Amino acid sequence: MTSEPCDPVASSEPRDLVVVGAGPAGMAAAATALDGGLRVALVDSGAAPGGQFWRHPPLFARETVPTADLHHGLSTYRALCATLSAHERTGRLTLLLNHHVWTTARDGDGFTVHAVDRGRAPEERTVVLRAPALLVATGAYDRQLPFPGWDLPGVLTVGGLQSLLKGGGVVAGRRVVLGGTGPFLLPVAASLAARGAKVVAVCEAAAPSVWLRHPAALLRNPAKWAEGARYAGTLARHRVPVRTRTAIVGAEGAQGRVAVVRTASLDADGRPLPGTERRIEADAVGIGWGFVPQLDLLLPLGCDLADAGDGTMAAAVDDGQRTTVPGLYTAGETCGVGGAALAVSEGHLAAVSVLTDLAAPGRPGTRRPAAERRAVARHRAFARAMAQAHPLPPAWPAWLTDDTPVCRCEEVTAGVVRSARADGAAADHRQVKQLTRAGMGWCQGRMCGPAVHCLVSARHQPYAPAERLIATPVTLGALADSVEPTPDPS
Repeated sequence: MTSEPCDPVASSEPRDLVVVGAGPAGMAAAATALDGGLRVALVDSGAAPGGQFWRHPPLFARETVPTADLHHGLSTYRALCATLSAHERTGRLTLLLNHHVWTTARDGDGFTVHAVDRGRAPEERTVVLRAPALLVATGAYDRQLPFPGWDLPGVLTVGGLQSLLKGGGVVAGRRVVLGGTGPFLLPVAASLAARGAKVVAVCEAAAPSVWLRHPAALLRNPAKWAEGARYAGTLARHRVPVRTRTAIVGAEGAQGRVAVVRTASLDADGRPLPGTERRIEADAVGIGWGFVPQLDLLLPLGCDLADAGDGTMAAAVDDGQRTTVPGLYTAGETCGVGGAALAVSEGHLAAVSVLTDLAAPGRPGTRRPAAERRAVARHRAFARAMAQAHPLPPAWPAWLTDDTPVCRCEEVTAGVVRSARADGAAADHRQVKQLTRAGMGWCQGRMCGPAVHCLVSARHQPYAPAERLIATPVTLGALADSVEPTPDPS
């Protein structure tokens, strides 16, 4: 598949559906909609379809940097690519890669999608797409909890470590320590070990025994057991220790980068147990506390949110992936984190809803939605069990000293955030932002927002991101080009 530069003629072509995000959910949705007879524009900021889950090196480097062994579900990926390629050749699919969508808006009975084509950097070209239906499949991003030293060079997100591996075969360090919670730690550790890194420890804050409280979710998803067994086998072969009820509570640097991490055993509430601290030498650290749904394009459209059960809010959808905004659909991690298999099923289901709502003559029969709904229900049950088995430690703020940076962009410390809460002036992360500038930097609160929320909000209140009218950095020139001229009354 290729992505051709977009010009004003191409951006005005009639389309039935715009899909934003070409990961598992977006690819599945586009393929199903195309098979049903719709004209689709599939937009993604990456250089190739696949999203983060099926991330590959650039085409010119794939032969010299093989990464197929790092992927799962490649047969599904290849089948979706074949479907999309076939429809691209017929002209039904407009595939727009290297296109960054910066906002969406209602437009009469449909939607307008504003994007910037960055396929020929540093040149940027403005692209405006319109369609009666919009499907957002923008995924999620790593959730981080600060600790002293987390701002040192060499401390990355677990997702960042995996992106380096999949996107370029790059191993970020020789001695690596991973910490956080959730099954995602295991494939990253296994991949690093298989590529020659010494994974010194995997620190899992939760206890595996918690999974025994959810036997139905485990029994209905045997593939998850098989996948976990493969990772366990890889870690055992490479003698990677997995320490449960343990967290990275600090890091120290030498010569301008991380050199040592401090780990400690945790009590049931997540407080470090006295006398259990260890010091481990490492030149790279990966941290992952789950993920946060990427809702930037949904919130400005008025999409309602629902508690995802893992400490975050996600898009509220019905059993056909319809949001509370007519004509707006979403699938994948925007509805709550649950993995690629769930995202693919939700993508198929969302596209069937689009076909039904638009009365497309070639839409699939009624048996397929029923099967997809059952698959979604099964995977969602597993996701709920995973969230309960791997919660954020409630007492993690006890790891922080007052001089620990929480917002790295604006250098706002934990002490400053705590003072805003203690004064009674800040009850949520939005008010903290107004008082302390936490969240006003380059990432616009994506990295620090969940942590600030945990520091100031009620214990069981899930994190809802602030609404951002501009979802990604965009130049003033692109903003100006996106404004349509006012007709001359003369």
